[in-house]
Amino acid sequence: MQLILLERVAKLGQMGDLVDVKPGYARNFLLPQGKALTASEANVAAFESRKAQLEADNLETKKEAEALGAKLDGEQFVVIRQASDAGYLYGSVTTRDAAEAATEGGFTVARGQVALQAPIKELGLHKVTVKLHPEVEVEIELNVARSTEEAELQAAGKSIQELAAEEEAAAEFEINELFDDIGGAADDFDDDGGPVATPEGNGADDQPN
Repeated sequence: MQLILLERVAKLGQMGDLVDVKPGYARNFLLPQGKALTASEANVAAFESRKAQLEADNLETKKEAEALGAKLDGEQFVVIRQASDAGYLYGSVTTRDAAEAATEGGFTVARGQVALQAPIKELGLHKVTVKLHPEVEVEIELNVARSTEEAELQAAGKSIQELAAEEEAAAEFEINELFDDIGGAADDFDDDGGPVATPEGNGADDQPN
């Protein structure tokens, strides 16, 4: 199917280009989103008459997108999710979640502007592309964690594996400390359960017979 593009479409063409695409791509994406028109004589003529205005509108929206992109690019947003000790989410983080996180952070981002190769299914820091305009893309970072405290540690550069190792080491230290305390207390008694004699006394009764 031949179409005329009303804006730049990645890997397809620039505004005003005549392109050949599969009918399904045209009907399901390009035409309903207003990115193109069927390349009939009437539509081509209509485009030519509107070309100057379309280019001016595109330039204006591009400038607005660039201004927003300068502020949004590189920003990090926290997404709190439940996950296993191994770091795998009970569910996933989608384009909707990414858009909502950015919006809650003070930026107007629509779900359709977020590009994810696949849903995020693990804790950690994840780079995500946001398409603000056909010619303007920026990258944000989603900090997916189980708590705000964990998110802060991840933001400081610690991975979920490092955090788990630290928690395990801390738990092992506490156990060793407990056994040391128990062992120290046991040393204060002899094999019969009585107190151990010390140089100052016989351990049973310091009073003379």
